Amino acid sequence: MSNLGLRSPFAKVAGLVYFGRMLDKIRAHAKEQLHADYQANLGKGFDERCTRFFRVDYNDLVDRVKQGGTDEEILQWCVAKGGRQPSDDEIFVWNEFMRKRGWNEVSETLKRRKKEAGMAGRSEIETMFGFIDADEGRSPIGNPL
Repeated sequence: MSNLGLRSPFAKVAGLVYFGRMLDKIRAHAKEQLHADYQANLGKGFDERCTRFFRVDYNDLVDRVKQGGTDEEILQWCVAKGGRQPSDDEIFVWNEFMRKRGWNEVSETLKRRKKEAGMAGRSEIETMFGFIDADEGRSPIGNPL
């Protein structure tokens, strides 16, 4: 797959990884421009973890994104709606947890996804974020937090 106009999961909004990518997917889907391969998992996986982190409902977030606004405005809506402002330490833990997905509990999923994408031999792809970047035509490494 090639880059479909979605940000790398490593890209940050207000210091948080993945949040901007989730918004990109919601916006593209609302415009009927999201590749079909991404649609079945909307609101699941990383999206679900992200909305749980903010204690907001994914469908409520979709409605808010459709109203428009910047990433930062939508992030502030999540903070207000969920009733929690993550601390710098919580953001650090979030970023590290997300960045390392694939090294442990989802390693079999990562192996399967790499095999399906014809990347089984690519040892530099060690995490789901790395896989996503490689699958979309970006370097799977060199995306420091």
